[in-house]
Amino acid sequence: MKRRAVPWLATFGAILVFLPAVAGQYLLSVMTLFLFFAYAGQAWNIMMGFAGQLSLGHSLYLGVGAYAAAGLYFHFGIGPWAGLWLSIALCVVLGATIGALAFRYGVAGVYFTLLTIAFAEFSRIGLDHFAWLGGSGGMFLKVAERDRIDLLNLRGTPAMFYYVILTLTAAALALSAWLLHSRAGYYWQAIRENEDAAQALGINTFRWKMLAVVISAAMTALAGVFSAFYYGSLFPEQLFSINRSVEIILGPIIGGIGTIFGPIVGAALLALLAEGTSEIVVAFGWEVPGIKQLIYGIVLFAVIVFLPHGIWPALARKLKVRE
Repeated sequence: MKRRAVPWLATFGAILVFLPAVAGQYLLSVMTLFLFFAYAGQAWNIMMGFAGQLSLGHSLYLGVGAYAAAGLYFHFGIGPWAGLWLSIALCVVLGATIGALAFRYGVAGVYFTLLTIAFAEFSRIGLDHFAWLGGSGGMFLKVAERDRIDLLNLRGTPAMFYYVILTLTAAALALSAWLLHSRAGYYWQAIRENEDAAQALGINTFRWKMLAVVISAAMTALAGVFSAFYYGSLFPEQLFSINRSVEIILGPIIGGIGTIFGPIVGAALLALLAEGTSEIVVAFGWEVPGIKQLIYGIVLFAVIVFLPHGIWPALARKLKVRE
């Protein structure tokens, strides 16, 4: 990350850290949602933006991560801070399985994308009939005080969840910046641009693509655990749906695929526009079903037409900032 980006990042970070001191609960919930999708988008960006492996089934890792930790807590009283390790392990195994099946047998491009969707759909159907985890009726959590963390004396408040997802997002940003400029990052970019050429240069494309998938799956598992305990309810139709996968990838696409700050910029724009428009519609007493999806579509269309590389690359040129 270049030095010119540091002041901007430090200022933005300071605003986010002190925001709970002045923000109301509604604004805090919007910012939590923004950070959640910024983090999840950053996880997806490592797999697609860095390594060029398009997944439209990332809801698989979100759902498995959520259900693994929630199931342990619901049935055995094992807290989320212990259960998240099972979530990560399961998602790593799933990611490695999908990657091995695809990369060993030459499943690439649109067929790899369809494979990721298929695994997410299989999981949705399976959990829909798995009564031990609530089935189609859902699972509902009531988190005891002993299983929460005491962060700045904000036990059990929305600010506690906000600081957790803020920490995760900051860690994902730092990890992405390090990975992008590491040997793995250079290999991934070579694979993304031309896999055959990268292989001809001696890069073990199977190994490095597998690494991207596993890292992305593990990070998304954490997002699933956070989602489960933040909302307190889990439904297969919601967690494993392709709509949730699309929500995860919209931030990086709009902000700039393959960039460090793109997922954050895209998630911020979508969250603020969608929530702002919803509030305006409610204020006028209108009922517009699917207003958020409409906003997502308009923003995506505008970016594809006018800023095909995403908002962040154009913004970075204006600000003379390099990643």
